[in-house]
Amino acid sequence: MKLIRTEDAEGHVLCHDITQIIKGVTKDAVFRKGHVVTKEDIPVLLSVGKEHLYVWEKKEGMLHENEAAEILQEICQGKNLHPSEVKEGKIELIADCDGVLKVDGEKLRKINSLGEMMIASRHGNFPVKKGDKIAGTRVIPLVISEEKMKKAKETAGEKPIFKVVPYMQKKVGIVTTGSEVYHNRIEDTFTPVIEQKLSEFPVEICGHEICDDDPGMITAAIHDLLKRGCNMIICTGGMSVDPDDRTPLAIRTVATEVVSYGAPVLPGAMFLLAYYGGDLPIMGLPGCVMYAKRTIFDLVLPRIMTGEVLTEEDLNGLGEGGLCLNCPACTFPNCGFGKSGSK
Repeated sequence: MKLIRTEDAEGHVLCHDITQIIKGVTKDAVFRKGHVVTKEDIPVLLSVGKEHLYVWEKKEGMLHENEAAEILQEICQGKNLHPSEVKEGKIELIADCDGVLKVDGEKLRKINSLGEMMIASRHGNFPVKKGDKIAGTRVIPLVISEEKMKKAKETAGEKPIFKVVPYMQKKVGIVTTGSEVYHNRIEDTFTPVIEQKLSEFPVEICGHEICDDDPGMITAAIHDLLKRGCNMIICTGGMSVDPDDRTPLAIRTVATEVVSYGAPVLPGAMFLLAYYGGDLPIMGLPGCVMYAKRTIFDLVLPRIMTGEVLTEEDLNGLGEGGLCLNCPACTFPNCGFGKSGSK
């Protein structure tokens, strides 16, 4: 910092807030740290009693907080994101579309470990909407070494830390299983729940088949929906280990790959995820999806809607945070369900 006369401050950067006090009206900063003084600002500064100012003295190898913040923006900003205006070394990232936020957590931790800079964000692998704030960055001191910001860029590499992956249009086929529904002994209350959850995404329900617990009938129904052009299949019911629950067998018969039968999530432990032809998802939903407010289905559906092909490792990673607490007032996704923070 250096001390200068206020009359000579045009073009200089303030090193501290300038507070204006008007009794009974205001007590607030009229100019913030990092503000670049203009000719029009000088009378205002004099009117609040500031005849001298501390300003930033630019030195070789040092960057102003706003310059460094733009480097952090470059490190962070990926597809379908735009930045806020830089202010006091801070830049926020805003979503350009509905989709799923993807975060490179390892890079995020490494950058935050460098010191004198920070990046905070929402949890990755969760839905965001257009206009949502997804991350905030800040350079802590007023000036920071150029070498440190160079180190940050090297640590981050070529790929940005954040991106939003938009949803794909899906044609969905639903297979409802259970002899009690097939023979009209009870009303199908499962399918309306699935339809309601799908309504939050760009989907077209192209077929709905109701089957007995005969695995051959379920297999034939899945094949029929695939022939009709469905690129996502959801099977409801018949997912437990009871002798009459044969939906897993039917899915295994059709699928090219079964990723997992079972997931470390409650509610949703009996969830089955498989793929046909490499990337067409077939899901077997346990009965909890019908009656529980939030389940495994809420955690995997947004990611599947982006076209992401989930692995067994992805599902196993849901264990920490995979216990829904069934809060009296559900605030999902603004809660801990499905969020893991220790890696």
